[in-house]
Amino acid sequence: MCPHDPVCPSAEGPDREAAKTLASHPEQGWSLLCNGVVLFEDTGELLPGGTVIAPHRPTVGAA
Repeated sequence: MCPHDPVCPSAEGPDREAAKTLASHPEQGWSLLCNGVVLFEDTGELLPGGTVIAPHRPTVGAA
């Protein structure tokens, strides 16, 4: 259960990346969020149930 006020977004929500960081390991390229999501530096995610979210970096339009 999230101890933060307001409560962090759930791992299933579209705003899951807004949860607070519990552990950060930039040398290994990942962070653990309060909602159980493992967020990778390439923007990929591993959800608590094992679902993988592919990297979703924003694309830059041609100038």
